[in-house]
Amino acid sequence: MASYNKVILMGNLTRDPEVRSTPSGQTVTALGLAVNRVYYVGGRDGGQGEKKEEVSFIDVDFWARKGEVVAQYFKKGDPIFVEGRLTFRSWDDKDGNKRSKLSVTGENFEFINSGRKESGGSARAVGPETPEGHATEAGFDEVPF
Repeated sequence: MASYNKVILMGNLTRDPEVRSTPSGQTVTALGLAVNRVYYVGGRDGGQGEKKEEVSFIDVDFWARKGEVVAQYFKKGDPIFVEGRLTFRSWDDKDGNKRSKLSVTGENFEFINSGRKESGGSARAVGPETPEGHATEAGFDEVPF
């Protein structure tokens, strides 16, 4: 039987990325992602009805160099576009209870222009900064991944 495991998400980081190392020395970067869904309930005669919003909180792990780049350029609140795959983990907690978790293993990401103003100019979805601390306009070609 054929199978396909692909996840595409766009949202905002709920916390600063956390970089850890495995016992073998490989780095893994964990981040939390909030993804919003807006929908309408109870509209009559073509009306939209009451606006509702649903937020999903998703854990994402990036491995090796991609994770290091995410940790370097992103912080809590920043928007990000993530491509990856679902990963299911199960374990026994310290009390012997079975636990499980469905998360995303990130394979690719893209910078999203937030439109927020930062000191010294607008926040741009680009790569490395100049010595003055401003993002370079052509930074995508300079991002090391």
